[in-house]
Amino acid sequence: MTLEPNNDQHHLPGASLWPIGFAIGVVCILVGIVLSWIVAVVGAAIAVFCATLWIRDSTRDFSEAPTAVEPETRPQPGDGDAPRADEEVERYDRNVFLEASTLGLGALIGGIITVPALGFMIAPAFIDQHPKKVDLGPLSNFPLNQFVIATFFRDPTLGRVSARTAYIRYNGPTDKGPSFTMLSNRCAHLGCPVQPNGPVLNNQEKRVNTVGPGVTIIPMIPAGGFGCPCHGGQYDQEGNRTAGPPVRALDRFEYEINHGRVVLLGAYSVAKVDGTGANAEIHAYTLAGPGQHVDGPEGWLYPVQPPH
Repeated sequence: MTLEPNNDQHHLPGASLWPIGFAIGVVCILVGIVLSWIVAVVGAAIAVFCATLWIRDSTRDFSEAPTAVEPETRPQPGDGDAPRADEEVERYDRNVFLEASTLGLGALIGGIITVPALGFMIAPAFIDQHPKKVDLGPLSNFPLNQFVIATFFRDPTLGRVSARTAYIRYNGPTDKGPSFTMLSNRCAHLGCPVQPNGPVLNNQEKRVNTVGPGVTIIPMIPAGGFGCPCHGGQYDQEGNRTAGPPVRALDRFEYEINHGRVVLLGAYSVAKVDGTGANAEIHAYTLAGPGQHVDGPEGWLYPVQPPH
Protein backbone atom coordinates (compact mmCIF):
# COMPACT_ATOMS: atom_id res chain seq x y z
CA MET A 1 0.00 0.00 0.00
CA THR A 2 1.21 3.45 -0.84
CA LEU A 3 0.60 6.41 1.51
CA GLU A 4 0.55 9.65 -0.45
CA PRO A 5 1.67 12.87 1.23
CA ASN A 6 -1.04 15.32 2.29
CA ASN A 7 -0.73 18.07 -0.36
CA ASP A 8 -2.85 21.03 0.75
CA GLN A 9 -4.65 22.76 -2.11
CA HIS A 10 -4.22 26.48 -2.72
CA HIS A 11 -6.87 28.60 -1.09
CA LEU A 12 -7.87 32.24 -1.21
CA PRO A 13 -5.68 34.63 0.82
CA GLY A 14 -6.92 35.71 4.20
CA ALA A 15 -8.18 39.15 5.18
CA SER A 16 -5.76 41.98 4.55
CA LEU A 17 -5.60 45.72 5.26
CA TRP A 18 -3.54 46.51 2.16
CA PRO A 19 -6.61 47.05 -0.11
CA ILE A 20 -7.85 49.68 2.34
CA GLY A 21 -4.47 51.41 2.27
CA PHE A 22 -4.47 51.29 -1.53
CA ALA A 23 -7.95 52.89 -1.63
CA ILE A 24 -6.80 55.63 0.76
CA GLY A 25 -3.81 56.32 -1.49
CA VAL A 26 -6.04 56.64 -4.58
CA VAL A 27 -8.33 59.06 -2.73
CA CYS A 28 -5.32 61.15 -1.69
CA ILE A 29 -4.17 61.30 -5.32
CA LEU A 30 -7.56 62.53 -6.55
CA VAL A 31 -7.86 65.08 -3.73
CA GLY A 32 -4.26 66.20 -4.16
CA ILE A 33 -4.75 66.92 -7.86
CA VAL A 34 -7.26 69.58 -6.83
CA LEU A 35 -5.72 70.83 -3.58
CA SER A 36 -1.98 70.25 -3.51
CA TRP A 37 0.63 68.31 -5.49
CA ILE A 38 2.28 67.34 -2.19
CA VAL A 39 -0.86 65.47 -1.15
CA ALA A 40 -1.00 63.79 -4.58
CA VAL A 41 2.62 62.61 -4.31
CA VAL A 42 2.07 61.25 -0.80
CA GLY A 43 -1.08 59.48 -2.00
CA ALA A 44 0.79 57.94 -4.93
CA ALA A 45 3.49 56.64 -2.58
CA ILE A 46 0.86 55.12 -0.26
CA ALA A 47 -0.99 53.52 -3.19
CA VAL A 48 2.17 51.98 -4.69
CA PHE A 49 3.38 50.69 -1.32
CA CYS A 50 0.04 49.10 -0.37
CA ALA A 51 -0.54 47.70 -3.87
CA THR A 52 2.89 46.04 -3.82
CA LEU A 53 2.26 44.35 -0.47
CA TRP A 54 -1.29 43.43 -1.50
CA ILE A 55 -0.02 41.67 -4.64
CA ARG A 56 2.72 39.94 -2.66
CA ASP A 57 0.28 38.54 -0.13
CA SER A 58 -2.21 37.50 -2.83
CA THR A 59 0.37 35.60 -4.88
CA ARG A 60 2.37 34.10 -2.04
CA ASP A 61 0.66 30.67 -2.24
CA PHE A 62 1.29 30.46 -5.98
CA SER A 63 4.90 31.63 -5.87
CA GLU A 64 6.04 29.16 -3.21
CA ALA A 65 7.05 25.82 -4.75
CA PRO A 66 5.69 22.79 -2.87
CA THR A 67 8.22 20.70 -1.00
CA ALA A 68 8.77 17.33 -2.60
CA VAL A 69 7.91 14.51 -0.23
CA GLU A 70 8.69 10.89 -1.01
CA PRO A 71 5.61 8.70 -0.59
CA GLU A 72 5.76 5.97 1.96
CA THR A 73 5.31 2.52 0.43
CA ARG A 74 4.41 -0.75 2.07
CA PRO A 75 4.53 -4.11 0.42
CA GLN A 76 1.20 -5.80 -0.34
CA PRO A 77 0.54 -9.47 0.03
CA GLY A 78 1.37 -11.27 -3.16
CA ASP A 79 3.23 -8.32 -4.60
CA GLY A 80 6.52 -9.27 -3.18
CA ASP A 81 8.79 -6.32 -2.38
CA ALA A 82 7.74 -4.19 -5.40
CA PRO A 83 6.04 -0.92 -4.30
CA ARG A 84 3.04 0.58 -6.11
CA ALA A 85 2.77 4.37 -6.55
CA ASP A 86 -0.31 6.17 -7.75
CA GLU A 87 0.55 9.04 -10.07
CA GLU A 88 -1.51 12.25 -9.87
CA VAL A 89 -1.33 15.23 -12.20
CA GLU A 90 -1.69 18.62 -10.49
CA ARG A 91 -4.20 20.75 -12.38
CA TYR A 92 -4.75 24.53 -12.33
CA ASP A 93 -8.11 25.25 -10.76
CA ARG A 94 -10.54 26.60 -13.37
CA ASN A 95 -12.22 28.84 -10.80
CA VAL A 96 -8.93 30.62 -10.14
CA PHE A 97 -8.38 31.14 -13.87
CA LEU A 98 -11.88 32.55 -14.35
CA GLU A 99 -11.49 34.82 -11.33
CA ALA A 100 -8.16 36.23 -12.56
CA SER A 101 -9.53 36.71 -16.08
CA THR A 102 -12.62 38.52 -14.80
CA LEU A 103 -10.61 40.84 -12.56
CA GLY A 104 -8.12 41.61 -15.31
CA LEU A 105 -10.80 42.31 -17.91
CA GLY A 106 -12.72 44.47 -15.42
CA ALA A 107 -9.59 46.48 -14.60
CA LEU A 108 -8.89 47.00 -18.32
CA ILE A 109 -12.44 48.17 -19.04
CA GLY A 110 -12.40 50.43 -15.96
CA GLY A 111 -9.14 52.02 -17.07
CA ILE A 112 -10.41 52.60 -20.61
CA ILE A 113 -13.50 54.35 -19.23
CA THR A 114 -11.95 56.22 -16.30
CA VAL A 115 -8.68 57.59 -17.73
CA PRO A 116 -10.25 59.63 -20.59
CA ALA A 117 -12.95 60.99 -18.26
CA LEU A 118 -10.37 62.10 -15.70
CA GLY A 119 -8.28 63.60 -18.48
CA PHE A 120 -11.16 65.74 -19.76
CA MET A 121 -11.97 66.88 -16.21
CA ILE A 122 -8.47 67.66 -15.01
CA ALA A 123 -6.36 68.51 -18.06
CA PRO A 124 -8.05 71.86 -18.92
CA ALA A 125 -6.93 73.26 -15.56
CA PHE A 126 -3.27 72.73 -16.48
CA ILE A 127 -3.13 73.17 -20.27
CA ASP A 128 -2.72 76.51 -22.01
CA GLN A 129 -3.03 78.52 -18.81
CA HIS A 130 -0.48 81.13 -19.79
CA PRO A 131 -2.28 84.48 -20.13
CA LYS A 132 -2.26 86.11 -23.52
CA LYS A 133 -0.46 89.42 -23.87
CA VAL A 134 -2.56 92.55 -24.40
CA ASP A 135 -1.19 95.51 -26.34
CA LEU A 136 -2.38 98.67 -24.56
CA GLY A 137 -0.94 101.02 -27.16
CA PRO A 138 1.93 103.52 -27.14
CA LEU A 139 3.39 105.06 -24.01
CA SER A 140 1.79 108.39 -24.94
CA ASN A 141 -1.63 106.96 -24.01
CA PHE A 142 -0.69 107.21 -20.32
CA PRO A 143 -0.15 110.69 -18.87
CA LEU A 144 2.44 111.01 -16.11
CA ASN A 145 1.07 110.39 -12.58
CA GLN A 146 -2.53 110.11 -13.81
CA PHE A 147 -4.81 107.09 -13.59
CA VAL A 148 -6.71 105.74 -16.58
CA ILE A 149 -9.28 102.96 -16.88
CA ALA A 150 -8.15 100.37 -19.44
CA THR A 151 -10.83 97.93 -20.62
CA PHE A 152 -9.64 95.04 -22.76
CA PHE A 153 -10.34 91.43 -23.75
CA ARG A 154 -7.98 88.90 -22.20
CA ASP A 155 -8.79 86.41 -24.99
CA PRO A 156 -10.58 87.99 -27.98
CA THR A 157 -11.62 84.56 -29.27
CA LEU A 158 -13.83 84.10 -26.17
CA GLY A 159 -15.65 87.38 -26.65
CA ARG A 160 -17.05 89.55 -23.87
CA VAL A 161 -16.74 86.82 -21.25
CA SER A 162 -12.98 87.54 -21.22
CA ALA A 163 -13.41 91.32 -20.73
CA ARG A 164 -11.18 92.75 -18.00
CA THR A 165 -10.54 96.17 -16.47
CA ALA A 166 -7.32 97.61 -15.08
CA TYR A 167 -6.61 100.90 -13.34
CA ILE A 168 -3.27 102.09 -14.71
CA ARG A 169 -1.00 104.93 -13.64
CA TYR A 170 2.26 105.89 -15.34
CA ASN A 171 4.82 106.63 -12.61
CA GLY A 172 7.55 107.99 -14.90
CA PRO A 173 10.90 106.67 -16.13
CA THR A 174 13.32 104.78 -13.89
CA ASP A 175 16.70 103.10 -14.26
CA LYS A 176 14.85 99.87 -15.13
CA GLY A 177 12.54 101.50 -17.65
CA PRO A 178 9.08 103.10 -17.45
CA SER A 179 7.25 102.37 -14.19
CA PHE A 180 3.53 101.60 -14.06
CA THR A 181 1.00 100.82 -11.37
CA MET A 182 -1.52 98.37 -12.86
CA LEU A 183 -4.34 97.46 -10.48
CA SER A 184 -7.01 94.85 -11.17
CA ASN A 185 -10.60 95.93 -10.52
CA ARG A 186 -11.43 92.54 -8.94
CA CYS A 187 -12.21 93.03 -5.25
CA ALA A 188 -10.10 90.86 -2.95
CA HIS A 189 -13.21 90.06 -0.90
CA LEU A 190 -15.61 88.24 -3.24
CA GLY A 191 -14.47 89.40 -6.68
CA CYS A 192 -16.94 92.25 -7.29
CA PRO A 193 -15.82 95.03 -9.68
CA VAL A 194 -14.14 97.83 -7.73
CA GLN A 195 -14.98 101.41 -8.77
CA PRO A 196 -12.85 104.58 -8.55
CA ASN A 197 -13.83 106.94 -5.74
CA GLY A 198 -13.69 109.98 -7.98
CA PRO A 199 -14.79 111.39 -11.32
CA VAL A 200 -14.43 109.38 -14.53
CA LEU A 201 -13.83 111.56 -17.64
CA ASN A 202 -15.94 109.61 -20.12
CA ASN A 203 -15.82 112.50 -22.63
CA GLN A 204 -12.09 111.82 -23.07
CA GLU A 205 -12.49 108.15 -23.97
CA LYS A 206 -9.86 106.82 -26.36
CA ARG A 207 -9.97 103.60 -28.36
CA VAL A 208 -6.72 101.85 -29.19
CA ASN A 209 -6.74 99.90 -32.47
CA THR A 210 -4.90 96.75 -31.48
CA VAL A 211 -5.51 93.14 -32.44
CA GLY A 212 -9.08 91.97 -31.77
CA PRO A 213 -11.82 94.16 -30.27
CA GLY A 214 -9.21 96.69 -29.13
CA VAL A 215 -8.64 98.56 -25.87
CA THR A 216 -10.63 101.43 -24.37
CA ILE A 217 -8.80 104.01 -22.23
CA ILE A 218 -10.69 106.56 -20.10
CA PRO A 219 -8.98 109.09 -17.77
CA MET A 220 -10.15 109.23 -14.17
CA ILE A 221 -9.30 110.95 -10.86
CA PRO A 222 -9.51 108.46 -7.98
CA ALA A 223 -8.96 111.08 -5.28
CA GLY A 224 -10.45 108.80 -2.63
CA GLY A 225 -8.88 105.60 -3.95
CA PHE A 226 -11.16 102.75 -4.95
CA GLY A 227 -14.25 101.21 -3.41
CA CYS A 228 -16.35 98.08 -3.82
CA PRO A 229 -20.09 98.80 -4.16
CA CYS A 230 -21.06 95.29 -3.04
CA HIS A 231 -19.76 95.05 0.54
CA GLY A 232 -17.96 98.33 1.21
CA GLY A 233 -14.34 97.30 0.72
CA GLN A 234 -12.03 100.31 0.38
CA TYR A 235 -8.54 100.63 -1.13
CA ASP A 236 -6.05 103.46 -1.49
CA GLN A 237 -4.38 104.46 -4.76
CA GLU A 238 -1.72 101.76 -4.33
CA GLY A 239 -4.41 99.10 -3.90
CA ASN A 240 -3.91 98.63 -0.16
CA ARG A 241 -7.02 97.72 1.81
CA THR A 242 -8.09 100.61 4.03
CA ALA A 243 -11.52 99.43 5.23
CA GLY A 244 -14.11 96.72 4.84
CA PRO A 245 -13.92 92.93 4.54
CA PRO A 246 -11.16 92.38 1.90
CA VAL A 247 -8.31 90.21 3.19
CA ARG A 248 -5.51 91.74 1.13
CA ALA A 249 -4.64 94.43 -1.38
CA LEU A 250 -5.91 94.56 -4.97
CA ASP A 251 -4.28 92.21 -7.46
CA ARG A 252 -1.86 93.71 -9.97
CA PHE A 253 -0.84 93.05 -13.57
CA GLU A 254 2.67 92.50 -14.82
CA TYR A 255 3.74 94.42 -17.92
CA GLU A 256 6.53 94.99 -20.40
CA ILE A 257 7.54 97.74 -22.80
CA ASN A 258 7.92 96.49 -26.37
CA HIS A 259 9.15 99.01 -28.95
CA GLY A 260 7.57 101.91 -27.11
CA ARG A 261 4.24 100.12 -26.55
CA VAL A 262 2.83 99.04 -23.21
CA VAL A 263 2.02 95.32 -23.10
CA LEU A 264 -0.04 93.88 -20.25
CA LEU A 265 0.94 90.39 -19.02
CA GLY A 266 -0.41 88.07 -16.32
CA ALA A 267 -1.87 89.00 -12.94
CA TYR A 268 -0.54 88.29 -9.45
CA SER A 269 -1.82 88.80 -5.93
CA VAL A 270 -0.51 91.33 -3.43
CA ALA A 271 -0.54 91.16 0.36
CA LYS A 272 0.31 94.85 0.81
CA VAL A 273 2.32 97.67 -0.74
CA ASP A 274 4.87 99.81 1.11
CA GLY A 275 5.61 103.18 -0.47
CA THR A 276 4.07 104.70 -3.57
CA GLY A 277 4.56 104.87 -7.33
CA ALA A 278 7.92 103.82 -8.74
CA ASN A 279 9.35 103.47 -5.19
CA ALA A 280 6.65 101.08 -4.01
CA GLU A 281 7.72 97.79 -2.41
CA ILE A 282 5.17 95.21 -3.54
CA HIS A 283 4.69 92.05 -1.45
CA ALA A 284 3.73 89.84 -4.39
CA TYR A 285 2.36 86.29 -4.40
CA THR A 286 0.99 83.79 -6.91
CA LEU A 287 -2.46 84.78 -8.14
CA ALA A 288 -5.06 83.69 -5.56
CA GLY A 289 -8.83 83.72 -5.52
CA PRO A 290 -11.01 86.36 -3.86
CA GLY A 291 -11.20 86.04 -0.09
CA GLN A 292 -8.01 83.99 0.10
CA HIS A 293 -5.18 85.01 2.41
CA VAL A 294 -1.76 84.93 0.78
CA ASP A 295 0.48 85.55 3.79
CA GLY A 296 0.61 84.70 7.48
CA PRO A 297 -0.75 81.57 9.14
CA GLU A 298 -4.10 82.00 7.38
CA GLY A 299 -2.40 81.49 4.00
CA TRP A 300 -1.37 77.96 5.00
CA LEU A 301 -5.03 76.89 5.18
CA TYR A 302 -5.66 77.34 1.46
CA PRO A 303 -4.81 74.85 -1.33
CA VAL A 304 -1.95 75.32 -3.72
CA GLN A 305 -3.11 77.20 -6.79
CA PRO A 306 -2.95 75.47 -10.20
CA PRO A 307 -0.51 76.93 -12.73
CA HIS A 308 -1.65 80.15 -14.39
